[in-house]
Amino acid sequence: MTRLAMFPLGTVLFPGAALPLQVFEPRYQAMLRDCLAGDRQFGVVLIERGSEVGGDDDRFGVGTVAAIADTAELPDGRWLLLVTGGRRLRVDEWLPDDPYPRAEISQLGDPVWHDADAALLRSAETEVRRALAYASELGEPVGPATFELADTPVVAVWQLAAVAPLGPVDKQRLLEVVGHRERLVTLTDLARDQAELLAYRLSG
Repeated sequence: MTRLAMFPLGTVLFPGAALPLQVFEPRYQAMLRDCLAGDRQFGVVLIERGSEVGGDDDRFGVGTVAAIADTAELPDGRWLLLVTGGRRLRVDEWLPDDPYPRAEISQLGDPVWHDADAALLRSAETEVRRALAYASELGEPVGPATFELADTPVVAVWQLAAVAPLGPVDKQRLLEVVGHRERLVTLTDLARDQAELLAYRLSG
């Protein structure tokens, strides 16, 4: 087990994905200073109930190790961060939040890719692009459906999970899945359901 500073958020960070953050609470400013003085890493977990500000939140137990890629300190004391997702983590024990959230964590192994799952990847890609296209037509703040998918299948799986127009709890479900086959099946089902809902909204 490893002791790690934790940043509970209202969003899910996937391995390989980039996430911009704004740090303004004093406790997380203290966390950031300690991280920058150390290995520049902290854990990100999704808040299950509660809010990002002020504490008193319930948190999911699976998250992602975030590596600080870039920082900028603003004149008013706030920090702008860009982090990238590393390996998934499991929280083994939450420690007291003083001076900021910390936990004993274990890093989870990387799922193995099987070439037989290539057809599942194509199906998931089709449904995610369809859902993104409908969401864009509705004027929702999503990325374009014309993105380029990575050549490396494992990276492509996480990329699709990150860009899919799904809610945080659905994305948490994708993060927690153990293997890529189950993840792709789940993603295809979720994206198809979302696409059908968006198409219904477009039809009026």
